[in-house]
Amino acid sequence: MKLVIAITQDEDTANLVSKLTEEGFRVTKLASTGGFLKSGNTTLLIGVDDDKVEDLVKVIEKVCRPREVTTPATPMSLVEDVYMPYTYNIKVGGATIFILDVDRYERI
Repeated sequence: MKLVIAITQDEDTANLVSKLTEEGFRVTKLASTGGFLKSGNTTLLIGVDDDKVEDLVKVIEKVCRPREVTTPATPMSLVEDVYMPYTYNIKVGGATIFILDVDRYERI
């Protein structure tokens, strides 16, 4: 048995949880916050048999697609009292997945 920890963006979470439950996976959802953009994300804990890990990863890959967004940056001062706002593109979405061995599992 494996414990899969999947960290996803909040906007992908509802679709992912729905798809995972449709496919028969049990999911525990935890709210979390990302470090770089301080954006909301969700950590999912999923216990899965060894032979179902690849099926699980495929579902996550299908739902949590990376995408680019334009983000405003802190305005940069060029000369006194004149600010030049600028934006930059960053990649968001996707998922970070950890797959851990489970020594013991009990459901009470």
